[in-house]
Amino acid sequence: MSLVRSVVLPGLGAIAVLAAAGRAVRMLDGDDPREDRAVRALQGAFGHRPDEGGAAVGTDHADPTRHREPLDRVTAPLSWYSGVPQTIASGLIWCGVTWWSTRDGRSAAAPAAVLTLETACFVASAALVGRPRPEGVWRPEHPHATSSFPSGHTAAAFALHGTLADLLDRHGGPGARLVGPVLRYVVPGAIAFSRVYRGQHHISDAVAGALLGRWSTAVVRRELLPIRPRPSRATP
Repeated sequence: MSLVRSVVLPGLGAIAVLAAAGRAVRMLDGDDPREDRAVRALQGAFGHRPDEGGAAVGTDHADPTRHREPLDRVTAPLSWYSGVPQTIASGLIWCGVTWWSTRDGRSAAAPAAVLTLETACFVASAALVGRPRPEGVWRPEHPHATSSFPSGHTAAAFALHGTLADLLDRHGGPGARLVGPVLRYVVPGAIAFSRVYRGQHHISDAVAGALLGRWSTAVVRRELLPIRPRPSRATP
C-alpha cells in the first residue's frame, strides 16, 4: 500500500499532467509549432536543409568524406549515447558498480528504479499525446515510432544522471561536489540539445522530458536515497 501511495499514484498523476500538457501544446500551436523556426534557423546556419520529405540532406553520414560541421560532430555521439540500448546498458552497469562499491541494495537498485519509473510515465503519456515529430527539419537519423512528446531520451538522461548525482551525494567520494552538477545538468542538458538540434524533437518535447526526468529522480531519491544525517562534531 505504501508503494501505491508513494510511487504508483504520483506516477499516474505525472502521466495525466504530461498528457494534458502535450495535448494543450498541440491544440495551441499545431503540429508545426513556431518553436521549430529557431531550430530550422540554427540548422540552416550550419548548412543543413531538409528535403521535401523531411529527411536529412545536409550531412550525409553514409559518405565518410563529406565535411561534418562542429555541432554535428558533437551532437552525434550524444544522441547515440542516449539511445535506448545504451541507456539500459548504462543503468545496469551503474547498478552493478553501485552494489560493488557500497553493498547497499537500495542504492544499487536506484538506477534501474528511476529508469523504470521514467519509462512507464513516458510510454503512457506519449501514447496519450501522439504528437508527430518535427516537420521540415534536418534529421540525420530515423526517428523512433513513438510520439514526439515528451522526449524519452531526454527524460532518461535527466533521470539516470540525476540519480547518479544523488548516489554521489549519499555516499560521497572525491570530487562529488564538482561532478554532481555536471551529472545533473550538463550531460542531460547537452543530450536534450542534441535531440532538438538533430530534428528528433520539438523544443517543448525536450523541456517536458527534462521535467519528467527530474521528477523521476526526486521520487527515487525520496524512496531509496534519503540523505543520511551527518554526525555532529563533538565539542572539545
